[in-house]
Amino acid sequence: MAIGEDLSDNLSAWEAAALWHRSEQMSEAETAIWRSEVHPQQSATVSSLLVYDSTPDWDRFWNAHEWATHVVARTRQRVLEPALPTTPPAWVYDDHFTLDYHLRRRFVTGGMSEVLHLCQQEAMTPFDRSRPLWTATLIEGLPDGKAAYFLKLHHALADGPRGIELLSLVTSRTREHTEVKPVATLERGLTPDPVALAVKGISDTLDQAPEALRDGVRIGLRVLGNPGHALAEGLRYGASLRRILSPPEAPSSPLLAGRDGRAWQFVTLDCPTASLKAAGAAGGGSLHDAFVAALLGGLRAYHQHHGADLHDVPVSMAVSLSRADDPMGGGKFAGAMLALPADLDDVEERIAAIRGEIFSLRTEPALNSLRRLTPLANRLPAALSTLAMHYSPSADLAVSTLPGVAHAVYMAGARVEQVYPFGPLPGVAVMAAMVNHDGTACIGLNVDGSAIPDIDVFAQCLQAGLNEVLASAPEA
Repeated sequence: MAIGEDLSDNLSAWEAAALWHRSEQMSEAETAIWRSEVHPQQSATVSSLLVYDSTPDWDRFWNAHEWATHVVARTRQRVLEPALPTTPPAWVYDDHFTLDYHLRRRFVTGGMSEVLHLCQQEAMTPFDRSRPLWTATLIEGLPDGKAAYFLKLHHALADGPRGIELLSLVTSRTREHTEVKPVATLERGLTPDPVALAVKGISDTLDQAPEALRDGVRIGLRVLGNPGHALAEGLRYGASLRRILSPPEAPSSPLLAGRDGRAWQFVTLDCPTASLKAAGAAGGGSLHDAFVAALLGGLRAYHQHHGADLHDVPVSMAVSLSRADDPMGGGKFAGAMLALPADLDDVEERIAAIRGEIFSLRTEPALNSLRRLTPLANRLPAALSTLAMHYSPSADLAVSTLPGVAHAVYMAGARVEQVYPFGPLPGVAVMAAMVNHDGTACIGLNVDGSAIPDIDVFAQCLQAGLNEVLASAPEA
């Protein structure tokens, strides 16, 4: 998948990465993402753009990828659907795997604008669903001898946080080549047989039925033992579920109407992480809260440029459901909707308001309801499953903050200077994601060109919103 060579200081992490492919079937959440995808309007493509301080040697670069696909064997596996949707799809080895299909090499003559154009076109190209779900492109020819690397993954393979986590594992703290690296032996898993997989799903369902019955009896006994408490808990959960699934009390902006998800445009911003974190702390919030405040300020500036007012913004927020003991890979998240203020002139007040709304969201009992509902949706016919997964209130902005590394890292001898994440456009006008990489807050935005045709103006407004928030940070 991503590349790396020097792991002597991180062998335990690599042992964890090697376990990533041990599950032979998708989880229910991964299955929902896989089966409900409609590209590009409801795409499940996540990607990252890395900027290098130099151009890696191609042979060393290629060899590192070849080695990495043996350590993380999921990168050599494709998806096998059962003949009937009685069970999640399985991961099976692609007997025709060819690294040269997945690893590409491109040259540019311009700067980052040409790189971003290339990346957004690659991101909009759908995956070949009969092959392993990733591609990587080394982009050479940038000014000052720099290069870039564009990694594209399917969300069923890894969500944003897990993709960045894996990316951090396959890097090194030094430029030098490491001769001794861990080697994994590829173990053949399930035989590619759709009918047998469907039969296995029926068998597993029957095996699980007694356990489900016992759970039902235990729940029934608890209800009979304390019906008042059970009723109160049920009402509390129902109210929480209604708040999670209901549209936020903020209308979608008419200025951002007409979006169809067919025209992706990438924008990158960055700033010192410490400055953005200090701005968040000044408002009683976090780095993430300051990031959201900057986005809201940029959206308001864009509306003002067009003579329109903007008050509250409907925002979709990705909340991780991953646990500390979860294996790497896969999609472990829930999306929730909330209304956030863009019309608060005082930045600290805006950050405080955002902090309060997000804190309330994270305490909702029904936040993990997605995990409970997806198994049922996954057993529906494909058309009904897709309809169920795509029914959601419309947001103007989607936001996600991803983990990063706090130190310098290298890939095949080239230092990684920035890491910009890009998500798909699930019905929103703007998808914004941020990674904290080696002291730099790297912001990647996917913008729907149907809703925002003047992308240069929009980028300037977002920069103004970021500058506004940074200026609110107390001087060191």
